[in-house]
Amino acid sequence: MRAVVVDGPGGPEVLQVRDVPVPEVRHGWTLVRVEGFGLNRSELMTRQGLSPNVRFPRVLGIECVGVVVESARLAPGAKVAAVMGEMGREFDGGYAEYALLPDDLLIPVETDLPWEVFAALPETYLTAWGSLAAFGPASPGQSLLIRGGTSSVGMATMSLARERGLVTVATTRNREKVAALEKAGASHVVVDGGDIGADVRALCPDGPDFVLDLIGAPTVPDSLRLVKRGGTVCVAGMLSGEWVIPDFQPVAAIPSGAKLTAFQSNDIRGASGGEALQAIVDGVASGVYQPNLDRVFRLEQIVEAHAYMEANQATGKVVVRND
Repeated sequence: MRAVVVDGPGGPEVLQVRDVPVPEVRHGWTLVRVEGFGLNRSELMTRQGLSPNVRFPRVLGIECVGVVVESARLAPGAKVAAVMGEMGREFDGGYAEYALLPDDLLIPVETDLPWEVFAALPETYLTAWGSLAAFGPASPGQSLLIRGGTSSVGMATMSLARERGLVTVATTRNREKVAALEKAGASHVVVDGGDIGADVRALCPDGPDFVLDLIGAPTVPDSLRLVKRGGTVCVAGMLSGEWVIPDFQPVAAIPSGAKLTAFQSNDIRGASGGEALQAIVDGVASGVYQPNLDRVFRLEQIVEAHAYMEANQATGKVVVRND
């Protein structure tokens, strides 16, 4: 089979498409023919050697969709998605024509969506779904600030939030992407020139009820200053590439009554993940949710695809489709 192998950390050029043996099935694992996979910035960081638990050589990829080839648990031919669970870090992931994956990672899904559309959904929409759940109960008309709105998770969150009646304020650093955010469902768009406070307060005088921070460490303290008293900030991404908030003092940084939480993809697995992903797939098929598919590459174009992602050219999800 063809697979993208990384022998050591570096730029996009370290991604090498090679012929390697198809993995042999073992107890508790399922062989999946990979039809497509989405790209994620965490894979960029793994490629750069910034994931502490990765060991090279490695086939990257924290998600994929495809068809069961051999399994003790699932019928051959079943359509499945797989997300996280240390895919592409502690064991080989989805950047290949076949992937051997732990049984408990697989989510069976019934869908007739094109593979490239299906591949755009699992990690992105499950993160958005879980992040909204992390906020707790929300009522129509409440406000949600999404920092990093043009990311695939940001755009998926807008689609889910619009269907739930929330008022969304999305940020972007690129004025040329405002129209795309509005099309994706943003109620308002704020161009982030380094200080969004005045623009956000003009839209939400008391602050937004919720803030989804997909940028991460550098903006979390500011998000806590912006959120409404009693509101919640959820951190669910690291678009900044920075993992740690320097000199973070909780008593000083978290206003009285405000809540700070986080979401990780491993938190929505098993039956709950299956129910959520099936609802998402059905919603995309009916037009309730948007797939926000930016561009599709082939496996042989993986270097170009990573360079495209790293240059922040995408508005939405970048997908690789196997021929």
